[in-house]
Amino acid sequence: MKSTEMSRKPFLPFAVLALLVALVIAAVWWATRPGPLLIQGEVAAPRVDVSARISGRVMRIEADLGQRVEEGQSLAKLSNPQLVAAHAAAASGLRVARASAAAMIATRPELIRAREAELAAAQADLRLAEEQLARDRGLSEQGVRAQAALDQSKRNLDAAASRVAAAQAQLDLARAGASPEEREVANAQVAQAEATLAQRQADLDELEIFAPMTGEISGRNIELGENIGPGTPIFTIVDLDQAWFTFNLREDLLPGLAVGDRLTVRVPALDVETEAEITLINVQGQFASWRATRATGDFDLRSFELRARPVRPLKDLRPGMSALIQLDR
Repeated sequence: MKSTEMSRKPFLPFAVLALLVALVIAAVWWATRPGPLLIQGEVAAPRVDVSARISGRVMRIEADLGQRVEEGQSLAKLSNPQLVAAHAAAASGLRVARASAAAMIATRPELIRAREAELAAAQADLRLAEEQLARDRGLSEQGVRAQAALDQSKRNLDAAASRVAAAQAQLDLARAGASPEEREVANAQVAQAEATLAQRQADLDELEIFAPMTGEISGRNIELGENIGPGTPIFTIVDLDQAWFTFNLREDLLPGLAVGDRLTVRVPALDVETEAEITLINVQGQFASWRATRATGDFDLRSFELRARPVRPLKDLRPGMSALIQLDR
């Protein structure tokens, strides 16, 4: 009995020692195990720089920094006297072209009556020449009229007939108006004048600048009375309703992430956590890659952009705010 008890005594300290060693190993592993990797990104949103298409002087400003504007809302009004004068000249040119085209279509009644009178006079001369030729023939047959006089009467008759034909042609031309070719030219001139006027009107319409989308004014680069040129950015609009989170990740951190997955994103500025859905994983340029630091046994890692959009609207979320996510390694 005593020998059995003595054989168990050395075993108990060994078991306790093994347990202590296991606890120490577990504690060391727990303390040194790799924790979640904290990735910092930021909030971004659609941004539009609004610029003028033409030059002008700022006459009215209807939006300011921090103001929310709706799509189609007026932002500013410019003044350009040269464009106003060009529009007036184009309008006058169109009126002239239309009047010319109308003149091609319709002939004045006075001109038609004048051509009818010319035709009647030519026909009277023709009848007179016919009568004179008949008299000369009778006299010639009686031997009292020279042949030369008879020949002259024939020539007079032919000339009178030609004048009648010419007068008839002039009357037909007056009644018909311009030729199809002339009318086509006149119509083309009208179309050209209309296009010029439309261009001038489009320039005038550009003097008032409207918001291309709904959002918040985050930048204003004009003052009253300032002259601006075409393409000069005058307002910046940010669509806060479409904000997203963007992160830059090494490619070795992408396993387990896919478009459509959801992440928990913390926004320190708002002291909130929100759920976001991954909408884009896109490779970035070579300049954003991590380069290998060893000559052998390592390789370059590409950088990818990860975008995630909040599942639910987050109040007061603004571009530039930091965003944090944790990834298991």
